[in-house]
Amino acid sequence: MKQSLSIVKIGGHILDDPEAKNSFLSQFAAIDGSKLLVHGGGKSATELSKKMQLEVQMVDGRRITDVNTLEVITMVYAGKINTSIVAQLQALGCNAIGCSGADANSIQSVKRPVLDVDYGFVGDIQNVNSDYISMLLSAGLTPVFSAITHNKKGQLLNTNADTIAASIAKSLADIFDVTLYYCFEKQGVLKDKNDENSLIKAIDKPIYDELVKSGLVTDGMLPKLQNCFEALQHQVSRVCIGQPSMLSGDSNNYTTLTL
Repeated sequence: MKQSLSIVKIGGHILDDPEAKNSFLSQFAAIDGSKLLVHGGGKSATELSKKMQLEVQMVDGRRITDVNTLEVITMVYAGKINTSIVAQLQALGCNAIGCSGADANSIQSVKRPVLDVDYGFVGDIQNVNSDYISMLLSAGLTPVFSAITHNKKGQLLNTNADTIAASIAKSLADIFDVTLYYCFEKQGVLKDKNDENSLIKAIDKPIYDELVKSGLVTDGMLPKLQNCFEALQHQVSRVCIGQPSMLSGDSNNYTTLTL
């Protein structure tokens, strides 16, 4: 029987709100068994860029990562945010270890090719070092991954945190019984993003296809759901989207994905 593993990606505005962040980390630390955390930190990177008088370029909600922006996000994601999360988890009795994709070649990516838009130093994941991550988990450590990967040629790359979480989940599904959680401030996938009462509690592939066709799922939720279904197709046991309260079982109001 496989050991259970909870992989949690934290996003949205939770990391920007100290109270919400503290509450989330308490619930994460209380998860039984092996666990792993993935985070981004977009708002903090944007704020620092503006303080440094650097232009913030976005296309359809996606950041253009030029040389200066890459330096900023590396400082913010792999530096300030990652180390502060690790320190807070240590204070909660969770033996966390900070990681980027460059550490032990844990996540290797390739620079995204230029098609309609040049996104700059953005990485598309090619390989996950599941042996290394599994070794950390077996040692009783809780890996905390920032959204920074590398190409194994010395180049760091900004990589979507949702995709990192799904890729790690897929790579470990042969070893662990993996549950993948996407946590943010909303209750889950909403029919109307402005109406919390429009929660869709269960989404299978036919429902997903209909939501996309009808235009109800757009923007950042679309690639998030694509990652969810890819994970399920690679033997990840369970995928859930919602608020951190779903981690502790305090709420049944979240979205569960099934094939």
